[in-house]
Amino acid sequence: MRNAKLLGIGHHVPPRIVTNRDLMAVMDTTDEWIQQRTGICERHYSEGWTGAADMGAIAARQALAHAQLTVEQIDCVIFATLSPDVDMPASACLLQDRLGIGGIPAFDVRNQCSGFLYGLAVADKFVKTGLYDHVLLVGAEVHSTGLDLTTRGREVSVIFGDGAGAVVLGPEADSQRGILSTHLHADGQFAEKLWLECPSSRERPRLTEDMIAGPDARTFPKMEGRYVFRHAVTRFPEVIREALDANGLTPEDISLFIPHQANLRISQAVAMSLGLPEERVFNNIQRYGNTTAASIPIALHEALDEGRVRSGDLVCLGAFGAGFTWAAALIRW
Repeated sequence: MRNAKLLGIGHHVPPRIVTNRDLMAVMDTTDEWIQQRTGICERHYSEGWTGAADMGAIAARQALAHAQLTVEQIDCVIFATLSPDVDMPASACLLQDRLGIGGIPAFDVRNQCSGFLYGLAVADKFVKTGLYDHVLLVGAEVHSTGLDLTTRGREVSVIFGDGAGAVVLGPEADSQRGILSTHLHADGQFAEKLWLECPSSRERPRLTEDMIAGPDARTFPKMEGRYVFRHAVTRFPEVIREALDANGLTPEDISLFIPHQANLRISQAVAMSLGLPEERVFNNIQRYGNTTAASIPIALHEALDEGRVRSGDLVCLGAFGAGFTWAAALIRW
């Protein structure tokens, strides 16, 4: 069986930069408070009539150019997002329209912070089995239009930013190169620890004024931060060691670890648990915040541009997020 490898990669973030000091103007917070808890200094917000598919299309075109492929050579589109452009249809279908590649399969993956790695696992299997030769995988988010930018929502709202990342996967004949393995987990008993409750199909009606503007507004994301942190710093290293064990490798073999950019403190704790020095961990959350499904491909693209990923390197990707879900992937570049 052939392996799958990343043929091309691209990313896009909107030009508007929102600093911690900008947030201080609309909520009771400080630059020091945000940086101490998250490591974030700034994030990007989209403007105007911009959806996840719009940014995803920009990233996808970059990835295609990097792969030296045309849109007509794509066999399948997978779109990871927690902020779809509309409730239906899938943002993958909207992305198809923007790229002009109708007729091929396209679907969304809704696994939030682990969404890109869940999508990568599916794309990997499609290529490995020979079902498709070229799969476009996009992670894109527009968080800024769904945040409670007041003091009430500050613990969550200061974390998130907008952005998109994309990769094109194709076949690799060498079984020792490309995506070596992917590992996925979930535990739904913790769903309410990090969730967005409404609008909801189980509510009648799905959306009311109280859900939006009441003292207990339910249309903004909610998180029990300390609880999520404890689970993240446990599950992250667990799934990474699982991936390493499956391939007869150890943390010492990792050339570069690229975690989902959830919180700089989580990434630092996971790196310490694995014994990875700072120079073998890539973080860019300081400049982008948490872009959820987009964070890993954005970070991977920047790592490549900076020369921190070279041929033969072992790259480890890891994620943890709402669901709870957690995942890891090992790639031999």
